[in-house]
Amino acid sequence: MESLWKQGVTLSEGQVLQGEIQVQNLIIGGGMTGILTAYFLKKSGQQAMVVEASSIASGQTQNTTAKITSQHGLIYEDMIRNNGFHRAKGYAEANEWAIGEYEEIINEEGIACDFERLPSFLYSTEIKGRDKLLREDAAAQKLGLPTRFLEGNVIKELPFEITGAVCFYKQAQFHPLKVIKKLSEGLEIYERTNVLSVKGHKVITDNAVIIAENIIFATHYPFPIVPGFYFLRQHQDRSYVLALEGKGVPKKLSGMYYGIDEGGLSFRSAEGKLLLGGGSHRTGKVKRQSKYEGFCYLRAMSERYYPEGAEVSCWAAQDCMPHDGIPFIGKYSIFRPYWYVATGFQKWGMTSAMIAARLISDSICGKENAYRSVFAPQRLLFRAGIRDLCVDVGESVIGLIKGFLGKKKRRCRHMGCHLEWNAEEQSWDCPCHGSRYDRKGQLKDNPAQRNISLF
Repeated sequence: MESLWKQGVTLSEGQVLQGEIQVQNLIIGGGMTGILTAYFLKKSGQQAMVVEASSIASGQTQNTTAKITSQHGLIYEDMIRNNGFHRAKGYAEANEWAIGEYEEIINEEGIACDFERLPSFLYSTEIKGRDKLLREDAAAQKLGLPTRFLEGNVIKELPFEITGAVCFYKQAQFHPLKVIKKLSEGLEIYERTNVLSVKGHKVITDNAVIIAENIIFATHYPFPIVPGFYFLRQHQDRSYVLALEGKGVPKKLSGMYYGIDEGGLSFRSAEGKLLLGGGSHRTGKVKRQSKYEGFCYLRAMSERYYPEGAEVSCWAAQDCMPHDGIPFIGKYSIFRPYWYVATGFQKWGMTSAMIAARLISDSICGKENAYRSVFAPQRLLFRAGIRDLCVDVGESVIGLIKGFLGKKKRRCRHMGCHLEWNAEEQSWDCPCHGSRYDRKGQLKDNPAQRNISLF
């Protein structure tokens, strides 16, 4: 199971960090967020070191669908109601800014990464979905986003009829690993350097001790439990992608598409192939009775709509889902003003990575940023996330009780929750906070930092 992006792109292999080192800015995590943050800091004259437990772009960056959009599903009507107009407008503007910033950097650095401006569409196949889209379009336009509602079955390149769509103009898509390959050149990066613990300014890895003036957690999910308590403020979801080609499969789409209905599908094209996405569910909580989850669902949809097509690649992504629908970007905690965090990107990691890199680098360099308060991790928006908070606390309590009463070898190394077997992906998954291990107990996804002993 390997993403389309990983095929055909070879990233240079970094060294392993050893010894005792002092550094101005240490970035933990070598995905798009970490690399962009290091890039911005270096351009500002700051020293920046990146340490990565595996190899750069080996986590969620290689598993993205690589859309760069302000179209993030059916969110803006709810965001205005629950988070307030000002915060919703800041969120929308920041994501529109991120699209343009990618384009500027790609042009400035001369990166051949298949960057392309395209419209992005929300669509529905249901009558009730049409009304939701109308309201979403009205909310988006109030926030200044470039949208328009399209009535009826107006998009002919989808393999089914729709009742309506909202078009977000001048969005973008690209090849993320080609960008990582170019931007990582000239940066100080150490791979196969696993951070085991962080205490104050001191970072301990498996082979080194680092003293850093500032520490940036660009690890997808922040692993220090205290302070910050991010395990109480978000959960993780799995989502799935198939790359298809062959007879009846479009090689090139004129837009990107995201379905708002239950079991909705996403579509985009890349390298002459169709990327079919969907099937998402909470990590560790596969509903065996559900027909809308996992690779099996996507393969059933592929067989229905593209019966003569062939699957050439498949992969899955893991997404941090904050309760109020806004990423946590900025100071990790008031008790650690020299720690920074970037997490809670939901399914929109590429756009959020750019916002995070700029916000954090601006903060370190003492620059003002108009969007800092929008994404501030210290915000308290109870109205927006109280329901999800209750659900997540309930899942954690159940998982911890099962872990305490069950087999010790089936406990997650993050907080001790009981692990569930994911038969489709052949992994042990934590339904509390989303850590994942392969069938031998090797760590696949954080926030856990260590393997488990299954035998």
